[in-house]
Amino acid sequence: MADKILISDKLSKQGIEILEKAGFEVDCKYNLSPKELKKEIANYQAIVIRSGTKLTADIIAAAKNLKFIARAGVGVDNIDIPAATNSGIIVMNAPGGNTISTCEQTFALLLSVARNIPFAYQSLKEKKWERSKFKGTELYLKKLGIVGLGRIGKEVAKRALSFGMEVLVYDPFLQKEIAERLGIKSVNLEDLIKKSDFITVHTPLTKTTKDLISGKELEMMKPSAYVINCARGGIINEEALAKALADKKIAGAAVDVYSQEPPLELKFIDAEGLIATPHLGASTKEAQLNVAIEAANSVKDALLGRAINNAINYAQLEPETYQAMQPYFNLADKMGSFISQLTEGAIKTVQISYLGKISTQKVDIIGGMFLKGLLSQQVEKDINQINAIDVAKERGVKIEQIKAPEEQEYINSLRLKITTDKDEKTLEGTLFANSDPRFVSMNGVSLEVSPSTHMLVINNKDMPGVIGFLGTTLGKDNVNIAGMSLGRHTPKGTALTILNLDNAPEEKVIEKIKANPNIISVKTTKLE
Repeated sequence: MADKILISDKLSKQGIEILEKAGFEVDCKYNLSPKELKKEIANYQAIVIRSGTKLTADIIAAAKNLKFIARAGVGVDNIDIPAATNSGIIVMNAPGGNTISTCEQTFALLLSVARNIPFAYQSLKEKKWERSKFKGTELYLKKLGIVGLGRIGKEVAKRALSFGMEVLVYDPFLQKEIAERLGIKSVNLEDLIKKSDFITVHTPLTKTTKDLISGKELEMMKPSAYVINCARGGIINEEALAKALADKKIAGAAVDVYSQEPPLELKFIDAEGLIATPHLGASTKEAQLNVAIEAANSVKDALLGRAINNAINYAQLEPETYQAMQPYFNLADKMGSFISQLTEGAIKTVQISYLGKISTQKVDIIGGMFLKGLLSQQVEKDINQINAIDVAKERGVKIEQIKAPEEQEYINSLRLKITTDKDEKTLEGTLFANSDPRFVSMNGVSLEVSPSTHMLVINNKDMPGVIGFLGTTLGKDNVNIAGMSLGRHTPKGTALTILNLDNAPEEKVIEKIKANPNIISVKTTKLE
């Protein structure tokens, strides 16, 4: 049965066609009320939205079958990301589709506010000729401060340089070498605010960036300075901006985005010296098409298991890398599930080691698969690689991930160490030919186990006759042994025996095995 995709905001037909041609069942249902969306969303594996749809925690909680949320655009503040992550839903956006469109909108507002274009136009429409009233300022040799040098910020910087502007940038994640390569100067936020003639913001809206520019920052600006916001409403505090304009603390402002859309506080829109547009950053034919295609392709690739692109809450991998690492996802899942069924007590710490060349990859996704396998045996809620890390942390589990690129016994291997309030267990696994998973060490004992659905894990005294006893006892119960791996620390000490079985033995057979004086412990495992 084909996966179902809900499109709840208008999307270019080319995006819809990409999904339909891939064989998905696509339903376009626009302008749904929150109540209607809450009811509908339970029927779909993916949803594609724009800014009109609000995916709140209660709506996401109702999305029992949802795997992917795709935002045809950059901003995802209309999606409750923590709720989606907790539900194991991958959130993707389309960051490249409207880059140029938003950049050009920024420059349109920059030029408009510098030359008073809308105010002059309105005056002329009123049959006035007020040339001296609308004297503007040139961009040439002025300082442009850019807050956030992502894709859009970089495009704005390029255009500003072509106008002969000096570009300052504040971005806590920006490497100095990148700024120098672009011919711009990296500064702290306070210096940018104090020195810039124009300030434009290009960051996502987060707890850190909300009210990033407020009363204190506006007070520090030059009286001749202007601010522009084509990013997200709320980065610049609207109330503080309106006051700064009214008190002539700054020369002007231009905004395209608002903390509430449409903006309910009309007093802010009426602030003197403010140019306001109704969120037109991505409103070009080209951008609408580009974000639709980008979002549709992300959903298509994700549902078909090809790649995860533009993910907000998930490690993003190139399609080739994703395909190459899939066998390791399978190995990690099986290792987590296997060791969980052998572990007693409450898990305190999980140490995940990536050994060899695999350590150079984006391994967080593998860590998620380890924890998925581990926790799916212990908690009631649905666990997947998206929410596993958060669920583990909620349960007080300390997670440590170690990368060890130096050469090991195997070119690549994964090691899992679990500590509980009762014991400690380790398991190492790798891939053999044709990407077949193998467990190659357990609790320091070398072995070679091909994981299977039914397995029997036995700690026994290293004595003659144990293996024969196991074969005879299981055979009498019509349980066939499909594979066997043996290992020990020292001769005549304790040994580890792992059997692959065609079917699960009954409990009475397990009790017979436990009754043998040479058997220390017996555990059965089942891998899905």
